[in-house]
Amino acid sequence: MTETTYLTAEGRRKLQEELEHLRTVRRPAVARQIHEAKEGGDITENAGYDEAKNEQAFVEGRIMTLEALLNQVQIITEGHRSEVVALGSKVKVAEEGGQPEVFNIVGKAEADPGKGRISNESPLGRGLMGRRKGDRVTVQTPDGPVVFQVLQVG
Repeated sequence: MTETTYLTAEGRRKLQEELEHLRTVRRPAVARQIHEAKEGGDITENAGYDEAKNEQAFVEGRIMTLEALLNQVQIITEGHRSEVVALGSKVKVAEEGGQPEVFNIVGKAEADPGKGRISNESPLGRGLMGRRKGDRVTVQTPDGPVVFQVLQVG
C-alpha cells in the first residue's frame, strides 16, 4: 500500500525538476565517471570507480524515491480561506508566554520548519489540524508538554 504524498503545486514542480535533473544530467555524468574509471585499468582498488558507483547508487535511489512520491501526489491548496486548520492553512500560534509564530501546514515532503513550513504529521502539525482560532493545543515535546494558542487561521 503506497502512501499519499501531499504537496503544493510549487512543491510538485520542484520535485519534478529535481527528478528531471537527476535523469538527464546527473545519471549520464555518473555513467561517464564509471566508464572513465573502468578505462583506467584495474577497478578492484580504484577509488574513482568506487566513488562513482556510490554516487550512482545515490542517484538511482533518489530517482526511485522521487518517482514513488510523485506517483502518489495529492495537490494541496495553500492559503485557502477556512476557519479550520487543514493542509495548506497558514496558522498563527503563540506558545504560552512566547511570541507569535506563523506556520504553513504542508505534507512531510515539503516540511521545512526553519522556513515556517511544518508537516501535518509533525507533533505540532498533528495537534493543529482541525483546530480553530482561540483553541489551545498541547504538544508533547522532548522537554515535556507545550501549550500553544491558535491566534489566526488563514
